[in-house]
Amino acid sequence: MTERRRLYLLDTNVLMHDPTSLFRFAEHDIFLPMIVLEELDRSKKGLTEVARNVRQASRFIGQLMGEDADLEQGLALTEPEGLNLQVGSGRLYFQTAPLDNGDPLLGDSSVADNKILLAALSLTRRHPERDVILVSKDINLRIKAAIHGLKAEDYHNDRALDDLSLLYTGIKNLTTSFWDLHEPEHSWTEDSRTFYRIARAEDDDWYPNQCLQLAGENGLEALVRRVEPAQVVLEVARDFRRSQHDVWGIQARNPEQNFALNLLMDPQIDFVTLLGTAGTGKTLLALAAGLAQTLDDKIYREIIMTRATVSVGEEIGYLPGTEEEKMTPWMGALTDNLEVLTESDGHGGEWGRAATNDLLASRIKIRSLNFMRGRTFLNRYLIIDEAQNLTPKQMKTLVTRAGPGTKIVCLGNVEQIDTPYLTETTSGLTFAVDRFKYWPHAGHVTLKRGERSRLADFASEAL
Repeated sequence: MTERRRLYLLDTNVLMHDPTSLFRFAEHDIFLPMIVLEELDRSKKGLTEVARNVRQASRFIGQLMGEDADLEQGLALTEPEGLNLQVGSGRLYFQTAPLDNGDPLLGDSSVADNKILLAALSLTRRHPERDVILVSKDINLRIKAAIHGLKAEDYHNDRALDDLSLLYTGIKNLTTSFWDLHEPEHSWTEDSRTFYRIARAEDDDWYPNQCLQLAGENGLEALVRRVEPAQVVLEVARDFRRSQHDVWGIQARNPEQNFALNLLMDPQIDFVTLLGTAGTGKTLLALAAGLAQTLDDKIYREIIMTRATVSVGEEIGYLPGTEEEKMTPWMGALTDNLEVLTESDGHGGEWGRAATNDLLASRIKIRSLNFMRGRTFLNRYLIIDEAQNLTPKQMKTLVTRAGPGTKIVCLGNVEQIDTPYLTETTSGLTFAVDRFKYWPHAGHVTLKRGERSRLADFASEAL
Protein backbone atom coordinates (compact mmCIF):
# COMPACT_ATOMS: atom_id res chain seq x y z
CA MET A 1 0.00 0.00 0.00
CA THR A 2 1.48 3.32 -1.11
CA GLU A 3 1.71 6.23 1.30
CA ARG A 4 -0.85 8.98 0.83
CA ARG A 5 0.49 12.25 -0.55
CA ARG A 6 0.65 14.70 2.34
CA LEU A 7 -0.35 18.34 2.36
CA TYR A 8 1.86 20.45 4.64
CA LEU A 9 0.55 23.81 5.83
CA LEU A 10 3.55 25.98 6.77
CA ASP A 11 3.42 28.52 9.59
CA THR A 12 5.06 31.90 8.97
CA ASN A 13 7.84 31.25 11.47
CA VAL A 14 9.04 28.25 9.44
CA LEU A 15 9.72 30.46 6.41
CA MET A 16 11.21 33.14 8.67
CA HIS A 17 13.57 30.55 10.09
CA ASP A 18 14.48 28.77 6.84
CA PRO A 19 13.32 30.18 3.48
CA THR A 20 14.46 26.99 1.73
CA SER A 21 11.84 25.05 3.71
CA LEU A 22 9.61 25.36 0.63
CA PHE A 23 11.79 22.76 -1.06
CA ARG A 24 12.37 20.39 1.88
CA PHE A 25 9.25 18.22 1.77
CA ALA A 26 10.22 15.77 -1.00
CA GLU A 27 7.23 14.63 -3.10
CA HIS A 28 4.58 16.12 -0.78
CA ASP A 29 2.61 19.33 -1.37
CA ILE A 30 2.72 22.64 0.52
CA PHE A 31 -0.13 25.02 1.32
CA LEU A 32 0.27 28.70 2.30
CA PRO A 33 -2.82 30.46 3.70
CA MET A 34 -3.40 34.17 3.09
CA ILE A 35 -2.42 35.13 6.65
CA VAL A 36 1.07 33.68 6.12
CA LEU A 37 1.60 35.85 3.03
CA GLU A 38 0.36 38.90 4.96
CA GLU A 39 2.74 38.21 7.86
CA LEU A 40 5.62 37.76 5.44
CA ASP A 41 4.79 41.10 3.87
CA ARG A 42 4.76 42.83 7.27
CA SER A 43 8.13 41.35 8.25
CA LYS A 44 10.13 41.98 5.07
CA LYS A 45 11.53 45.40 6.05
CA GLY A 46 14.69 45.79 8.08
CA LEU A 47 18.24 44.50 8.32
CA THR A 48 17.64 41.62 10.74
CA GLU A 49 18.23 37.97 9.88
CA VAL A 50 14.46 37.37 9.99
CA ALA A 51 13.80 40.18 7.48
CA ARG A 52 16.46 38.80 5.11
CA ASN A 53 14.96 35.31 5.33
CA VAL A 54 11.48 36.70 4.61
CA ARG A 55 12.71 38.55 1.54
CA GLN A 56 14.45 35.40 0.32
CA ALA A 57 11.27 33.35 0.82
CA SER A 58 9.31 35.95 -1.16
CA ARG A 59 11.88 35.80 -3.96
CA PHE A 60 11.59 32.01 -4.09
CA ILE A 61 7.80 32.26 -4.36
CA GLY A 62 8.14 34.92 -7.06
CA GLN A 63 10.43 32.67 -9.11
CA LEU A 64 7.95 29.81 -8.83
CA MET A 65 5.08 32.05 -9.92
CA GLY A 66 6.54 32.88 -13.32
CA GLU A 67 4.29 34.76 -15.77
CA ASP A 68 1.40 32.39 -16.50
CA ALA A 69 0.94 30.61 -13.18
CA ASP A 70 -2.22 28.57 -12.61
CA LEU A 71 -2.75 28.92 -8.85
CA GLU A 72 -5.64 26.45 -8.80
CA GLN A 73 -3.37 23.71 -10.14
CA GLY A 74 -0.52 24.69 -7.83
CA LEU A 75 3.05 25.69 -8.63
CA ALA A 76 5.68 23.07 -9.37
CA LEU A 77 8.43 23.19 -6.71
CA THR A 78 11.47 23.33 -8.98
CA GLU A 79 15.01 23.64 -7.59
CA PRO A 80 16.07 27.30 -7.32
CA GLU A 81 19.30 28.42 -8.95
CA GLY A 82 22.43 28.28 -6.83
CA LEU A 83 21.04 25.78 -4.30
CA ASN A 84 21.98 22.11 -4.26
CA LEU A 85 18.68 20.71 -3.00
CA GLN A 86 17.00 17.40 -3.77
CA VAL A 87 13.61 18.81 -4.72
CA GLY A 88 10.81 16.29 -5.17
CA SER A 89 7.65 16.39 -7.25
CA GLY A 90 5.55 18.39 -4.78
CA ARG A 91 3.49 21.47 -5.60
CA LEU A 92 2.84 24.76 -3.81
CA TYR A 93 -0.79 25.81 -3.25
CA PHE A 94 -2.23 29.09 -1.98
CA GLN A 95 -5.53 29.96 -0.33
CA THR A 96 -7.74 31.08 -3.23
CA ALA A 97 -11.15 30.89 -1.53
CA PRO A 98 -12.66 32.12 1.75
CA LEU A 99 -12.23 29.87 4.77
CA ASP A 100 -15.09 27.91 6.31
CA ASN A 101 -16.89 29.17 9.39
CA GLY A 102 -14.80 29.26 12.54
CA ASP A 103 -14.67 26.76 15.37
CA PRO A 104 -16.02 27.91 18.77
CA LEU A 105 -12.84 26.67 20.45
CA LEU A 106 -10.64 28.98 18.37
CA GLY A 107 -11.46 32.11 20.34
CA ASP A 108 -10.51 35.42 18.70
CA SER A 109 -10.69 34.85 14.94
CA SER A 110 -8.52 37.93 14.27
CA VAL A 111 -5.46 36.31 15.87
CA ALA A 112 -2.99 35.12 13.24
CA ASP A 113 -2.44 31.70 14.86
CA ASN A 114 -6.19 31.09 14.96
CA LYS A 115 -6.46 31.97 11.26
CA ILE A 116 -3.76 29.41 10.49
CA LEU A 117 -5.63 26.81 12.55
CA LEU A 118 -8.85 27.68 10.75
CA ALA A 119 -7.08 27.16 7.42
CA ALA A 120 -5.81 23.76 8.54
CA LEU A 121 -9.29 22.70 9.73
CA SER A 122 -10.79 23.86 6.44
CA LEU A 123 -8.24 21.85 4.46
CA THR A 124 -8.97 18.66 6.38
CA ARG A 125 -12.71 19.01 5.63
CA ARG A 126 -12.19 19.83 1.95
CA HIS A 127 -9.59 17.11 1.35
CA PRO A 128 -10.48 14.07 3.48
CA GLU A 129 -8.36 11.94 1.16
CA ARG A 130 -5.18 13.85 2.13
CA ASP A 131 -3.09 13.87 5.31
CA VAL A 132 -3.05 17.56 6.29
CA ILE A 133 -0.14 18.40 8.61
CA LEU A 134 0.54 21.77 10.21
CA VAL A 135 4.27 22.61 10.47
CA SER A 136 5.20 25.28 13.01
CA LYS A 137 8.11 26.32 15.25
CA ASP A 138 5.53 27.59 17.77
CA ILE A 139 4.86 24.90 20.39
CA ASN A 140 1.70 26.66 21.60
CA LEU A 141 0.23 26.56 18.11
CA ARG A 142 1.05 22.86 17.89
CA ILE A 143 -0.76 22.31 21.21
CA LYS A 144 -3.80 24.19 19.88
CA ALA A 145 -3.72 22.01 16.77
CA ALA A 146 -3.65 18.84 18.90
CA ILE A 147 -6.68 20.09 20.85
CA HIS A 148 -8.59 20.37 17.55
CA GLY A 149 -7.47 16.90 16.41
CA LEU A 150 -5.03 18.23 13.80
CA LYS A 151 -1.67 16.70 13.02
CA ALA A 152 1.12 19.16 13.85
CA GLU A 153 4.90 18.86 13.66
CA ASP A 154 7.97 20.93 14.40
CA TYR A 155 10.23 21.79 11.47
CA HIS A 156 13.11 19.28 11.61
CA ASN A 157 15.08 19.89 8.42
CA ASP A 158 17.11 22.68 10.02
CA ARG A 159 18.66 20.34 12.57
CA ALA A 160 22.29 19.37 12.37
CA LEU A 161 21.59 16.35 14.61
CA ASP A 162 18.56 14.48 15.87
CA ASP A 163 19.82 14.69 19.45
CA LEU A 164 22.51 16.76 21.16
CA SER A 165 24.00 13.63 22.72
CA LEU A 166 25.19 12.66 19.22
CA LEU A 167 27.30 15.81 18.89
CA TYR A 168 31.00 15.21 18.29
CA THR A 169 32.96 15.88 21.51
CA GLY A 170 36.42 15.96 19.92
CA ILE A 171 37.85 13.62 22.59
CA LYS A 172 38.07 9.84 22.42
CA ASN A 173 38.76 7.96 25.68
CA LEU A 174 40.84 4.87 25.02
CA THR A 175 40.75 1.64 27.02
CA THR A 176 43.81 -0.09 28.46
CA SER A 177 43.56 -2.73 25.74
CA PHE A 178 43.90 -0.10 23.00
CA TRP A 179 47.56 -0.83 22.27
CA ASP A 180 46.84 -4.56 22.26
CA LEU A 181 44.35 -4.08 19.44
CA HIS A 182 46.23 -1.26 17.70
CA GLU A 183 49.88 -2.05 18.13
CA PRO A 184 51.95 0.73 16.53
CA GLU A 185 53.37 -0.35 13.18
CA HIS A 186 55.94 2.44 13.18
CA SER A 187 57.03 5.34 15.42
CA TRP A 188 59.36 8.25 14.73
CA THR A 189 60.43 11.67 15.98
CA GLU A 190 60.15 14.82 13.90
CA ASP A 191 60.93 18.36 15.17
CA SER A 192 61.03 17.03 18.73
CA ARG A 193 57.53 15.57 18.35
CA THR A 194 56.72 11.85 18.60
CA PHE A 195 54.47 10.17 16.03
CA TYR A 196 52.86 6.72 15.84
CA ARG A 197 51.33 4.90 12.91
CA ILE A 198 48.65 2.40 13.92
CA ALA A 199 46.34 0.07 12.03
CA ARG A 200 42.76 1.17 11.55
CA ALA A 201 39.87 -1.24 11.93
CA GLU A 202 36.91 -0.91 9.59
CA ASP A 203 34.47 -0.05 12.38
CA ASP A 204 36.71 2.59 14.00
CA ASP A 205 35.58 6.20 13.66
CA TRP A 206 38.55 8.55 13.39
CA TYR A 207 38.55 12.26 12.64
CA PRO A 208 41.44 14.62 11.85
CA ASN A 209 42.81 16.41 14.95
CA GLN A 210 40.68 14.24 17.22
CA CYS A 211 42.04 14.16 20.79
CA LEU A 212 42.87 10.77 22.30
CA GLN A 213 43.22 10.11 26.02
CA LEU A 214 44.50 6.89 27.54
CA ALA A 215 44.37 6.86 31.33
CA GLY A 216 46.46 4.74 33.69
CA GLU A 217 50.16 4.20 34.33
CA ASN A 218 50.94 4.04 30.63
CA GLY A 219 48.73 7.05 29.97
CA LEU A 220 48.83 8.88 26.68
CA GLU A 221 47.46 12.12 25.30
CA ALA A 222 47.66 12.33 21.53
CA LEU A 223 46.05 13.90 18.48
CA VAL A 224 45.03 12.25 15.23
CA ARG A 225 47.08 13.95 12.53
CA ARG A 226 46.20 11.90 9.48
CA VAL A 227 43.39 9.47 8.73
CA GLU A 228 44.02 6.96 5.97
CA PRO A 229 41.84 4.06 4.78
CA ALA A 230 43.88 1.43 6.64
CA GLN A 231 46.08 3.49 8.98
CA VAL A 232 45.99 6.43 11.37
CA VAL A 233 48.90 8.71 12.28
CA LEU A 234 48.98 9.94 15.89
CA GLU A 235 51.07 12.72 17.42
CA VAL A 236 51.79 12.88 21.13
CA ALA A 237 50.21 16.05 22.51
CA ARG A 238 52.37 18.79 24.00
CA ASP A 239 51.96 19.16 27.76
CA PHE A 240 50.87 22.72 28.50
CA ARG A 241 50.39 21.91 32.19
CA ARG A 242 54.07 22.55 32.84
CA SER A 243 55.38 26.01 33.61
CA GLN A 244 58.02 25.84 30.86
CA HIS A 245 55.25 25.34 28.30
CA ASP A 246 52.76 27.92 29.57
CA VAL A 247 50.89 30.11 27.10
CA TRP A 248 51.08 33.81 28.02
CA GLY A 249 51.40 32.76 31.65
CA ILE A 250 48.46 30.35 31.50
CA GLN A 251 48.82 26.62 32.17
CA ALA A 252 46.27 23.92 31.38
CA ARG A 253 44.56 22.54 34.48
CA ASN A 254 43.00 19.40 33.02
CA PRO A 255 43.34 17.16 29.94
CA GLU A 256 40.53 18.96 28.05
CA GLN A 257 42.23 22.35 28.47
CA ASN A 258 45.54 20.80 27.40
CA PHE A 259 43.96 19.47 24.21
CA ALA A 260 42.36 22.88 23.58
CA LEU A 261 45.73 24.64 23.82
CA ASN A 262 47.26 22.08 21.45
CA LEU A 263 44.63 22.97 18.85
CA LEU A 264 44.76 26.72 19.51
CA MET A 265 48.57 26.88 19.28
CA ASP A 266 48.79 24.84 16.07
CA PRO A 267 49.18 27.20 13.07
CA GLN A 268 48.12 24.38 10.73
CA ILE A 269 44.61 24.38 12.26
CA ASP A 270 42.53 27.25 10.89
CA PHE A 271 39.23 26.62 12.66
CA VAL A 272 38.75 25.66 16.32
CA THR A 273 35.47 25.22 18.21
CA LEU A 274 35.38 25.05 22.01
CA LEU A 275 32.17 24.04 23.80
CA GLY A 276 31.69 24.08 27.53
CA THR A 277 29.71 25.46 30.44
CA ALA A 278 30.59 28.67 32.25
CA GLY A 279 33.97 28.57 33.98
CA THR A 280 35.63 25.90 31.84
CA GLY A 281 38.19 28.42 30.53
CA LYS A 282 37.11 28.79 26.90
CA THR A 283 37.68 32.55 26.60
CA LEU A 284 40.85 32.59 28.72
CA LEU A 285 42.52 29.83 26.69
CA ALA A 286 41.52 31.40 23.35
CA LEU A 287 42.82 34.84 24.40
CA ALA A 288 46.07 33.49 25.84
CA ALA A 289 46.78 31.51 22.65
CA GLY A 290 45.90 34.52 20.51
CA LEU A 291 48.19 36.88 22.42
CA ALA A 292 51.08 34.41 22.36
CA GLN A 293 50.82 33.95 18.58
CA THR A 294 50.14 37.63 17.85
CA LEU A 295 52.64 39.40 20.12
CA ASP A 296 55.30 36.73 20.67
CA ASP A 297 55.33 34.54 17.57
CA LYS A 298 54.11 37.27 15.14
CA ILE A 299 51.90 34.76 13.28
CA TYR A 300 48.86 37.03 13.27
CA ARG A 301 48.64 40.81 12.90
CA GLU A 302 45.93 41.38 15.50
CA ILE A 303 43.12 39.75 17.47
CA ILE A 304 39.53 40.49 16.53
CA MET A 305 36.79 39.60 18.99
CA THR A 306 33.07 39.62 18.27
CA ARG A 307 29.88 38.07 19.59
CA ALA A 308 26.14 37.93 19.00
CA THR A 309 24.50 40.84 20.82
CA VAL A 310 21.54 38.94 22.25
CA SER A 311 20.36 40.19 25.65
CA VAL A 312 19.65 37.85 28.54
CA GLY A 313 17.16 40.28 30.09
CA GLU A 314 15.32 43.38 28.90
CA GLU A 315 17.02 45.93 26.65
CA ILE A 316 18.52 49.01 28.37
CA GLY A 317 18.21 51.29 25.35
CA TYR A 318 20.66 52.61 22.77
CA LEU A 319 24.38 52.62 23.57
CA PRO A 320 26.47 55.73 22.83
CA GLY A 321 29.80 55.99 21.05
CA THR A 322 31.66 54.32 18.23
CA GLU A 323 31.28 50.70 17.09
CA GLU A 324 33.90 49.55 19.59
CA GLU A 325 32.38 51.60 22.42
CA LYS A 326 28.93 50.20 21.69
CA MET A 327 30.33 46.65 21.82
CA THR A 328 32.26 47.19 25.08
CA PRO A 329 29.31 46.38 27.41
CA TRP A 330 28.93 43.04 25.61
CA MET A 331 32.62 42.22 26.10
CA GLY A 332 32.75 41.77 29.86
CA ALA A 333 34.33 38.34 29.35
CA LEU A 334 37.18 39.96 27.39
CA THR A 335 37.84 42.52 30.13
CA ASP A 336 37.73 39.94 32.91
CA ASN A 337 40.13 37.59 31.17
CA LEU A 338 42.53 40.36 30.19
CA GLU A 339 42.85 41.21 33.89
CA VAL A 340 43.90 37.62 34.57
CA LEU A 341 46.38 37.62 31.69
CA THR A 342 48.01 40.94 32.60
CA GLU A 343 48.43 39.90 36.22
CA SER A 344 49.77 36.44 35.47
CA ASP A 345 53.43 37.48 35.16
CA GLY A 346 53.54 39.64 38.30
CA HIS A 347 56.36 41.82 36.96
CA GLY A 348 56.57 45.55 36.27
CA GLY A 349 54.15 46.76 38.95
CA GLU A 350 51.38 49.22 38.14
CA TRP A 351 53.38 51.01 35.41
CA GLY A 352 54.21 47.75 33.69
CA ARG A 353 50.59 46.60 33.92
CA ALA A 354 49.35 49.90 32.44
CA ALA A 355 51.83 49.64 29.57
CA THR A 356 50.72 46.04 28.93
CA ASN A 357 47.07 47.07 28.89
CA ASP A 358 47.81 49.82 26.35
CA LEU A 359 49.69 47.33 24.18
CA LEU A 360 46.88 44.80 24.32
CA ALA A 361 44.26 47.45 23.56
CA SER A 362 46.15 48.34 20.37
CA ARG A 363 46.26 44.70 19.20
CA ILE A 364 42.79 43.53 20.24
CA LYS A 365 39.90 44.94 18.20
CA ILE A 366 36.24 44.59 19.14
CA ARG A 367 33.89 44.37 16.17
CA SER A 368 30.15 44.00 15.71
CA LEU A 369 28.58 41.15 13.74
CA ASN A 370 26.36 43.68 11.97
CA PHE A 371 29.27 44.99 9.88
CA MET A 372 30.99 41.72 8.97
CA ARG A 373 29.32 41.12 5.61
CA GLY A 374 31.66 41.85 2.70
CA ARG A 375 34.83 42.03 4.81
CA THR A 376 37.94 39.87 4.42
CA PHE A 377 40.30 39.30 7.35
CA LEU A 378 43.95 38.72 6.46
CA ASN A 379 46.33 37.18 9.04
CA ARG A 380 43.90 37.79 11.87
CA TYR A 381 43.05 35.74 14.96
CA LEU A 382 39.25 35.96 15.11
CA ILE A 383 37.41 34.96 18.31
CA ILE A 384 33.63 34.51 18.08
CA ASP A 385 32.23 34.45 21.62
CA GLU A 386 28.73 33.21 22.52
CA ALA A 387 28.60 31.49 19.12
CA GLN A 388 25.66 29.32 20.21
CA ASN A 389 23.39 32.31 19.51
CA LEU A 390 24.33 32.39 15.81
CA THR A 391 22.16 30.85 13.14
CA PRO A 392 23.82 28.53 10.58
CA LYS A 393 23.58 31.32 7.99
CA GLN A 394 25.26 33.83 10.32
CA MET A 395 27.98 31.30 11.11
CA LYS A 396 28.60 30.80 7.39
CA THR A 397 28.75 34.57 6.86
CA LEU A 398 31.42 34.92 9.55
CA VAL A 399 33.58 31.93 8.66
CA THR A 400 33.66 32.87 4.98
CA ARG A 401 35.22 36.23 5.97
CA ALA A 402 38.53 34.45 6.63
CA GLY A 403 41.34 35.31 4.26
CA PRO A 404 44.82 33.73 3.99
CA GLY A 405 46.56 33.26 7.33
CA THR A 406 43.45 33.80 9.47
CA LYS A 407 42.42 31.53 12.33
CA ILE A 408 38.83 31.48 13.66
CA VAL A 409 37.99 30.30 17.16
CA CYS A 410 34.31 29.76 18.08
CA LEU A 411 33.35 29.64 21.76
CA GLY A 412 29.99 28.82 23.26
CA ASN A 413 27.65 26.74 25.35
CA VAL A 414 24.72 25.28 23.43
CA GLU A 415 22.78 24.91 26.68
CA GLN A 416 22.53 28.73 26.95
CA ILE A 417 20.81 29.84 23.75
CA ASP A 418 19.00 33.19 23.88
CA THR A 419 18.07 33.60 20.18
CA PRO A 420 14.35 32.96 19.47
CA TYR A 421 13.50 29.76 17.53
CA LEU A 422 17.11 28.55 17.86
CA THR A 423 17.68 25.27 19.69
CA GLU A 424 20.64 23.12 20.69
CA THR A 425 20.37 21.06 17.49
CA THR A 426 19.80 24.01 15.12
CA SER A 427 22.45 26.41 16.46
CA GLY A 428 25.11 27.57 14.03
CA LEU A 429 27.75 26.40 16.52
CA THR A 430 26.31 22.87 16.45
CA PHE A 431 26.36 22.94 12.64
CA ALA A 432 30.00 24.10 12.66
CA VAL A 433 31.11 21.33 15.03
CA ASP A 434 29.31 18.65 13.01
CA ARG A 435 30.33 19.83 9.52
CA PHE A 436 33.99 20.63 10.23
CA LYS A 437 34.90 17.41 12.05
CA TYR A 438 36.08 15.78 8.81
CA TRP A 439 38.27 18.71 7.70
CA PRO A 440 42.02 18.22 8.38
CA HIS A 441 42.50 21.90 9.32
CA ALA A 442 39.80 22.05 12.01
CA GLY A 443 39.65 20.87 15.60
CA HIS A 444 37.09 20.65 18.39
CA VAL A 445 37.11 20.07 22.15
CA THR A 446 34.22 19.93 24.60
CA LEU A 447 35.39 21.26 27.98
CA LYS A 448 33.55 19.63 30.86
CA ARG A 449 35.46 20.51 34.02
CA GLY A 450 34.88 23.94 35.54
CA GLU A 451 37.96 25.76 36.82
CA ARG A 452 36.42 29.07 37.90
CA SER A 453 35.69 28.48 41.61
CA ARG A 454 34.05 25.95 43.90
CA LEU A 455 31.05 28.27 44.16
CA ALA A 456 30.62 28.43 40.36
CA ASP A 457 31.09 24.67 40.03
CA PHE A 458 28.41 23.94 42.63
CA ALA A 459 26.02 26.52 41.13
CA SER A 460 26.33 25.02 37.63
CA GLU A 461 25.33 21.62 39.04
CA ALA A 462 22.74 22.59 41.67
CA LEU A 463 20.87 25.51 40.07
